[in-house]
Amino acid sequence: MQNWRKILFKEKAVKYTLAAAASMSILIVLLIFTFLGKEAFGFLYEPGLKELFHTRWMPVSSQRESFGLVPLICGSLLVTTMATIIMIPFGVGASVYIAELAKPRERETLKPFIEILACIPSVVIGFFGLLIIVPMVKKVFGLQSGYNALSGAILLALMAIPTVISISEDAIRSVPKDYKSASLALGASKMQTVWRVIVPAALPGIITAVMLGIGRVIGETMAVMMVTGNSALITGNPTESVRTMTATIAAEMGEVPFGSTHYKALFCVGIVLLIATFILNLIAFKILKKYRMIG
Repeated sequence: MQNWRKILFKEKAVKYTLAAAASMSILIVLLIFTFLGKEAFGFLYEPGLKELFHTRWMPVSSQRESFGLVPLICGSLLVTTMATIIMIPFGVGASVYIAELAKPRERETLKPFIEILACIPSVVIGFFGLLIIVPMVKKVFGLQSGYNALSGAILLALMAIPTVISISEDAIRSVPKDYKSASLALGASKMQTVWRVIVPAALPGIITAVMLGIGRVIGETMAVMMVTGNSALITGNPTESVRTMTATIAAEMGEVPFGSTHYKALFCVGIVLLIATFILNLIAFKILKKYRMIG
């Protein structure tokens, strides 16, 4: 009886310890929101929340300072959207090839290089963008400058593709072999089996991989700051210079006076960025939940 009580006590202790560890993520997120809100709260009084909806970001000016977030949000959306359009077909296609079509020797060669690419520091990839991507975009499209949203999108897609490939490939390989055997036994070709049976079965993992890739694209700072031109413009043209929210924080936070209006405005940018990431994760959760209910 005494041994049983000891076992029960240990099980409860482990249960509560794991619950506390799991709850730490909620606490950390709440603390981050609290910290950002505390630093940005003063902006609501002076110059006021309405200032954030202006169409000009000019925090340092001899005439009138302006802290409109519209051009920064527009730049982030443009770069993220284009990077996602580039990332999905290359990432998912490569993962399908590695998991189902590549020979063992090809798989053993490709996997380490993809993992190495995922580990390269963003600033190093930024240098690659400066030397290769920017001149290439300038030459191909006949532009005066290659520092634009398209260069940033290509570079960000290059950074996110290894993440999409690794996670998607694991999801595809985790599909039970019985699915493949049953499809082939019914007379389906290998490609029909891959695209109509295996990929749909692995879709939750693929969606997760894509969302993680988009998360990296949204949060990337150094590489995008080095190749996009950093002009706070409202534009939908990928060949024009843009400035993202992350690049704005990285470029200006180290130079602003503590507690100034500019300082508080940058924390407002951080809150918008955090809310955007939260909404993205919520959408991904809803999509996965809906797919699992259908499945």
